[in-house]
Amino acid sequence: MDIARHLALVDELCFRPFPAEHGPSDGGTAAPGYFTAVLESSRGPGGRDPGERAATVEQYEKGRDALYERLAPRWGETDPYNLHTVLLRTEREEIPEPWAGLSADARVAYVWEAAGTGRWVAVAVADRDETDEVRLLAVVTQEPPP
Repeated sequence: MDIARHLALVDELCFRPFPAEHGPSDGGTAAPGYFTAVLESSRGPGGRDPGERAATVEQYEKGRDALYERLAPRWGETDPYNLHTVLLRTEREEIPEPWAGLSADARVAYVWEAAGTGRWVAVAVADRDETDEVRLLAVVTQEPPP
């Protein structure tokens, strides 16, 4: 896991113009108002057996926490943001992207307002779908968290 490379990408996405249309970007996706970058991926369901998947999730959580340790001094310490609550809210109200999609993929995220950029940054481990790959994500958006 290359934390320095991940931080450089987050920094770049904080200043890169958002695209006019939805499409691929840096191993992730981009849309008007946000980028979702896949920093690490298990390229498969994270292992065929539950123990292997759990080890992958744990490894990516350590990566997420390492990113937190580097970003918190810049933008402030923050508690984990409960995406399960956001997911439940999607059943009864319109939650904007990228937050609705992130809540469908991940359980918690660290979220900051990136000072001086007008953007919000979230780092999370996408492991909610047991049949999908495990991913370490960075989301950069102009939309504040719901």
